[in-house]
Amino acid sequence: MTEVRKGQAPAVLSRKLFHERFMKSFLDPAYRLEDEAISRVEAVAWDAYQQGRKSPLTRKAGPGYADPDYDLSVEWLETKERIEKAAALWKDPSTASRVLLICGSARNDGSCPGEISKTFRMLQWAQEVLQQEKLETDVLDLSLLTSSYNLHIHPCKGCVSTAMPLCHWPCSCYPNHALAQTSDWMAEIYERWTAAHAVIILTPVYWYQSPSPLKLMIDRLVCSDGGNPDPTSTHGKKPEEAKALEMKGWDYPKHMAGRAYGLVVHGDVAGIEGSRRSLSDWLDWMGLIDAGTQARLDRFVGYYEPYATSHETLDADKAVQAEVRNVASAVANAVTALRAGTLSECDKGLPRPRPK
Repeated sequence: MTEVRKGQAPAVLSRKLFHERFMKSFLDPAYRLEDEAISRVEAVAWDAYQQGRKSPLTRKAGPGYADPDYDLSVEWLETKERIEKAAALWKDPSTASRVLLICGSARNDGSCPGEISKTFRMLQWAQEVLQQEKLETDVLDLSLLTSSYNLHIHPCKGCVSTAMPLCHWPCSCYPNHALAQTSDWMAEIYERWTAAHAVIILTPVYWYQSPSPLKLMIDRLVCSDGGNPDPTSTHGKKPEEAKALEMKGWDYPKHMAGRAYGLVVHGDVAGIEGSRRSLSDWLDWMGLIDAGTQARLDRFVGYYEPYATSHETLDADKAVQAEVRNVASAVANAVTALRAGTLSECDKGLPRPRPK
């Protein structure tokens, strides 16, 4: 038996510290009229925290699972059902081709910056091209994390590093009601990725890296690459069972393979090539298919020029505008060929000597 290492978990919060954290959501003086009600709600939350009621609503897994009698989260089951419906539509050759357009910028004019991002403008150009090609488009604007009420992408907890089968598809780490880790957007995002025949990620570079909203989504997509679709096989988060299951042999199913992709990465000082390469490597690893050299774009917009005039600089850069549109055109061509079965995938069907 592979040893499960222990000794890092934090101590349970004291009642006093729990109260201090709980009340930070109710600093508005308008809440003072409801202090008694808030106190009663806090008592329920404290009990849920102490008891560890991660998934308060459950039902039996039922047929098709390793342990049909295991109690699975109702929220997880509903997410899985939506993903399975999306996957069925994705496979149906009679459905319209769909492209998921992802805006990786954290900036929009509904938040502190007070101005839309250049990334979002680029996304709109790409969307126009795709719509002209009669492709359905789905816009996933990750900047909503900074400007929408109680919307989150909670961080990946790294279950896969304990054992791949412990990383469930879709992710079962959230919501965790005992820790108030709720309103997790990924339940919807998994469905939207599954429904897409192609994905175009458009993003700026923040400090040589992907913006935090984009990186949060990337990390949480780990379960789509090798993730376990049956949490009953590990009885939830039982590391001993997951390790034993992986050591018996795990096939690392690639739940997102077979979709085309394009990339637009832009910056103003440095980091665009490294960021674009890392995104390409990640998408390649998951089994997505690049739509050609013109579908993987990295460009500076206003190299070492003022931030304040960057939109005007983008207005004047007709070449970048055309290159962004070419990314969309290349993806449109790839989707058509992919669904027709004519896109050349030279490594298709080759067994992986190092599956992981």
